[in-house]
Amino acid sequence: MRAAVLTGPGRFEVRDAAVPTPGPNEVRIRLEGCGVCSSNLPLFEGRPWFTYPFSPGAPGHEGWGRVDAVGREVRDLREGDRVVTLSGQAYAEYDVAPASWVVKLPPELDGKPFPGEVLGYAMNVFQRSRICPGDRVAVVGVGFLGAMLVQLARGAGARVIAFGRRRYALWLAQTCGADHTLPLGPFPDLVEQVQAITGGERCDVAIECAGAKETLDLCGELLRDRGRLVIASSPEGSAGAAARPSWSRRSLDVIDGRDRDPSATAEGVRLAMDAAADGRIDPFALYTHSFPLEQLSRAFTALRERPEGFLKALVTT
Repeated sequence: MRAAVLTGPGRFEVRDAAVPTPGPNEVRIRLEGCGVCSSNLPLFEGRPWFTYPFSPGAPGHEGWGRVDAVGREVRDLREGDRVVTLSGQAYAEYDVAPASWVVKLPPELDGKPFPGEVLGYAMNVFQRSRICPGDRVAVVGVGFLGAMLVQLARGAGARVIAFGRRRYALWLAQTCGADHTLPLGPFPDLVEQVQAITGGERCDVAIECAGAKETLDLCGELLRDRGRLVIASSPEGSAGAAARPSWSRRSLDVIDGRDRDPSATAEGVRLAMDAAADGRIDPFALYTHSFPLEQLSRAFTALRERPEGFLKALVTT
């Protein structure tokens, strides 16, 4: 099979690799494609502690395709089923995964790309946020995850204020239903604007999606006392999620939404499938770029540089 190999910082090569064989409780998937995730940017850019080359197909973890072979103990999946896989080597033509990490797609989504891991993650962050009708919700950082959360919060009847650095991101947040959009800038100005929008009451929920200490601090300032601060991003280093003294003084509920447990993600994928099938979310409008497997380095470069009009890249196999 063809598989992309991360041979060093900034460098993927497509090589021949052995087609994997599923174990008794595993399935093999003939992949159609895989999403390109910002959590893998450090691996692409390089850090002193990473060892190259990575294994063929790594670190692709947003794959979808059709079941090609099943292990002898697998009962709920069969050859030909179109599925999402939570495997970690999906930048390839084939990958294997435990059957419990594979979720069957409904007929309503036939022919549509479905990078399930990130969609399941978005659904789980939304569930953890406990957003209710009428809540004032700040979504700080409008990338793919932030745009999905704007859709979900608006669909739940919340009033949404979205924050982003790019004009395109702010325009996109409006198309996803945000009531107000604000460019990220000096904190005092943003807090004043939010106070004006909310009649001085600030927000009930703030979701941090940008992955930076500064935006996490901003979320705390945007909240009313006893509000809910939801950490949805993965900032490098432990300082990004450290509790601030002001949070406890104001009795903020701090919720770490970054649950990477495969069983929880699989359940989130099922929720995302249902929501996409009945039109409650529209992830398909948010896929802005597509690359063949041979151009995976270009896909990651676009993710890093975020040219105008870029939001989410998919790689097809």
